[in-house]
Amino acid sequence: MNYKSRTLRNKIKTSLPIAMPKKLLLLTLFTLFFNINAYSQAASEVADQIVALVNGKPVLKSEIDVQVVQYIQGARFNNQPDVEFNEDLWYGVLLATIENEILLVKADLDSIVVEDDLVNRRMNMRIEQLIQQTGSERALEQAFGKSIVQLRSEYREQFREDIKVEQVRGNKVQSISITRPEVEEFFNSIPSDSLPIIPEQVALSQIVSLPPPRDDAKKAAFEFAELLRDSLVTHGVPFEDLARRHSDGPSGPRGGLLPLMALNSLVSEYSAAASALQPGDISEVVETQFGLHLIRLNRRVGDQIETNNLLITIDEDELDEDFSRNKLNTIRDSLLNDESLRFDEFARRHSEDPLTSNSGGKVVNPQTGERLIPLQALDPALYRIVLLMDEIGQISEPRSFDPGGANSGKALRIVRLDRRIEEHKANLEQDYSRIEQFALQTKQARIFSEWLAELKSDIYIEYLIPVPEDF
Repeated sequence: MNYKSRTLRNKIKTSLPIAMPKKLLLLTLFTLFFNINAYSQAASEVADQIVALVNGKPVLKSEIDVQVVQYIQGARFNNQPDVEFNEDLWYGVLLATIENEILLVKADLDSIVVEDDLVNRRMNMRIEQLIQQTGSERALEQAFGKSIVQLRSEYREQFREDIKVEQVRGNKVQSISITRPEVEEFFNSIPSDSLPIIPEQVALSQIVSLPPPRDDAKKAAFEFAELLRDSLVTHGVPFEDLARRHSDGPSGPRGGLLPLMALNSLVSEYSAAASALQPGDISEVVETQFGLHLIRLNRRVGDQIETNNLLITIDEDELDEDFSRNKLNTIRDSLLNDESLRFDEFARRHSEDPLTSNSGGKVVNPQTGERLIPLQALDPALYRIVLLMDEIGQISEPRSFDPGGANSGKALRIVRLDRRIEEHKANLEQDYSRIEQFALQTKQARIFSEWLAELKSDIYIEYLIPVPEDF
């Protein structure tokens, strides 16, 4: 196995054994699920083979084969069409799986216990994601040839194992820190001609306003929601029937069913109203940022609830954008005319963006969490605003944008340019936090690899097939 092979193996190790689950349910692409499920069914028609033992636990060839398919198709979905099956890839996946099993042994030695509630929450979140991606529960069940109940039962322990491995890895990695001298040593070890060019970056803050509905539109929606509630409570019309016909929420095709979810994962108005109900009760009309809800509580298990939700949204065309534009212009004029006023304080008090208001309006890169964002990584609406800004501290006029989620296409904002760094070669003065992150990740990977090697020496591992000498 040459250097290129070892690099590939390391890449697989970092992407498969811990961060990437082994079983089909954990995949998040419908086409990938279907292909792998079909492959798995075909593989089950022939005799399987045990390729390794870890503390007596068998590792099956079919399991490695399925993961290889998963890796290749995932790479192709991410625009890496050149990834093809080869021997190095297969053995790399095998090694990743064995190391995953070693961490499970360590979890048992450390008496790590994963409670059922956590497993259920993870499964509920994943299944809900899959339902949204495939379009319906029926489409998901058809892809696997199994009911949701069967899928939960079959993959419950795999979820538990994945969480255990995450905890073992997290406990080890989180204990590793790095000092400034170590960061400087790491940076100085990089040849000057190998230092990357850092593209132009900006730091931005924003204040967002969500246009409220015009009074007549909101009134009409409320009256319609009240009429639906009367049909449910007075006339006994099945909740599921009305939700399928009238709900604007993604759960509408399922009769409004929201599976067991933690109360703190729901918007506060929804969770408060649902918590006040007895099983089978239907709420009054509840208003949230998503619209008007009718809620039926089905059951409560600890801090989780199962509900049916009927959502009536306000017509986007009936929103009062002038109200938001005037509000933001007033805030902008105040900030420009009085230097003692602080943008971050206005953002905390007035911004309606839950992702940035608490931080004083600071915008972060959604991929990295960093404040400095390369121009090319800005969403198109922000990019157009920044192109017109020349001075640090400049505040844009109100501009409309699509915030995504339930408020899709319905927001306005003003943006301040906090900082701008021109394109440059990486250096400690301007890029310390980024270099520190790379240095820490390198140190964590090295120490974790050394620690894993120590674990291997104490755990019985037997290969039942020929393996490369440097495997």
